[in-house]
Amino acid sequence: MKTLFRLSLVMTLLAILGLTGNALAQETQSAQHKAPAENVAPDQDDGVILPKIIHRSLNNIGADNNRFEHEAAPGRHKFSTLAVPQNGIQYHGGPVMLTTKTVYYIWYGNWSGNSAVTILTDLANNIGGSPYFNINSTYTNSAGTPITNAVSYGGSTTDNYSRGTRLSDTAIRNVVSDAITSGRLPKSTNGIYFVLTSQDVTATSGFCTQYCGWHTHATISGSDIKYAFVGNPARCLSSCAAQTTGPNGNAGADGMASIVSHELEEAVTDPDLNAWYDSSGEENADKCAWTFGTTSTASNGSKYNMTLGSRNYLIQQNWVNASGGFCAKSH
Repeated sequence: MKTLFRLSLVMTLLAILGLTGNALAQETQSAQHKAPAENVAPDQDDGVILPKIIHRSLNNIGADNNRFEHEAAPGRHKFSTLAVPQNGIQYHGGPVMLTTKTVYYIWYGNWSGNSAVTILTDLANNIGGSPYFNINSTYTNSAGTPITNAVSYGGSTTDNYSRGTRLSDTAIRNVVSDAITSGRLPKSTNGIYFVLTSQDVTATSGFCTQYCGWHTHATISGSDIKYAFVGNPARCLSSCAAQTTGPNGNAGADGMASIVSHELEEAVTDPDLNAWYDSSGEENADKCAWTFGTTSTASNGSKYNMTLGSRNYLIQQNWVNASGGFCAKSH
């Protein structure tokens, strides 16, 4: 899930109707950036954000060609005067996550016997130091210091439906807060906490219809905590997965791997939603969403485009902030 966005036509119409101020007043501690779903229909927002919808055609692989990406993205504030055009993406002066980033997983719902637990844990253990994650080294802070190609896996905890099977954005934040305040996960301002939901769980602000995942930040126990929501694409493969099978034999988990990577890339380069994004409000992963570059075929007929550790994955490309800017799988 999960960004500065220019006032869209939707926001303009709302302003004419005198509704904009009321809608924006409903925002909580922070805006969210929500990553795109495909083939989506309008859904109801839970009042935490006011989304706008962006439609554009995609060039996907195989049978997925010519689908549409729909990105639900909150209005934030006007385009920063700090923004300086560079490589198709601009820096707005906010912090980035420079040193080793720690990934924490919160397995929400029922994951018993699901191979996703090992598939996604392997991803977290091997994405740091990879040519793929090295793309982030093309992004810097205000002093010109580049982001390091370093990610560690800090562990996980489980949450047995503490907020039910229909999660509002506020409930997701509280799931993260509970994991930290209870001591089940350590509190780290250099961590990114992923709420990973099982197939029977949805997010009421638009999972499968408006987005597949999102990232944001909030003040939790007095600290600026970065966190993300990633739903299980097994609930809606046509919207949140590039293919109906996967190189690791688990369509939901294989789809989640790309979404986790998408949100990780964005959380690192735009953790507080005021650092790197373009004039349309798209963060680095948005600019390459649902593009995979050259692919290979696994023994089960699925596609993959990179190997991390001992596993093959189909993970979207990311935006290289160099040489004019372009989508790539490595740098």
